[in-house]
Amino acid sequence: MIVIDTSVSSAYQAVELAPYSNNVGISAAGHTSRGAFNVWGNSFPAEHLPESGAPVSVGGVPFRFPRVGVGDDNVRCDGQFIAVEEGRFDWLHLLTASERRAEDVVEMHFADGTVDPEWLRVSDFWAAPAWFGETTAFATPVMHYPHHVQRGVSAMLWSQRVPVTRRADLSGFRLPRNAAVHVFAATLQQTAVPEAGHDQ
Repeated sequence: MIVIDTSVSSAYQAVELAPYSNNVGISAAGHTSRGAFNVWGNSFPAEHLPESGAPVSVGGVPFRFPRVGVGDDNVRCDGQFIAVEEGRFDWLHLLTASERRAEDVVEMHFADGTVDPEWLRVSDFWAAPAWFGETTAFATPVMHYPHHVQRGVSAMLWSQRVPVTRRADLSGFRLPRNAAVHVFAATLQQTAVPEAGHDQ
């Protein structure tokens, strides 16, 4: 279930992806030819997704939906390094979809220079159950083709998470070099502060 969220919990830190966006994966019904999520020019229907730039919550995790209709709206993964405000985190949450079922590595970069590889697994955007157990963020009732709206064919946008296991300050992460994987939004979940009397 998707709930519009008007505040962002202090336990989460939104990641700004706009400078890295390089693909149009969402189109309006009157401009379906602008979409190019995959090689066939399919795209997600803007009319069945949150408003451009809106805050949304999926499974209790807050995201900032990308700006739509003003240029690129997602990151097609090509090894981009995404710098973040340094801090300690437990999870990297992603609003993501794949042109086909994909498994690849995200590199977690830490302030002390260490790098940890962690698996990112993303199910296909064509309507089907989540192969890797992701949370369904959005399942649209139609899909856009370059020249028409195809009713009865859903497009799936998933909420997936990648662990940050090292107890060190994260400085950024590198997306996989895999053009099938698209990231629409990202949020870091901070490490829980231990209660008094408990070891960290």
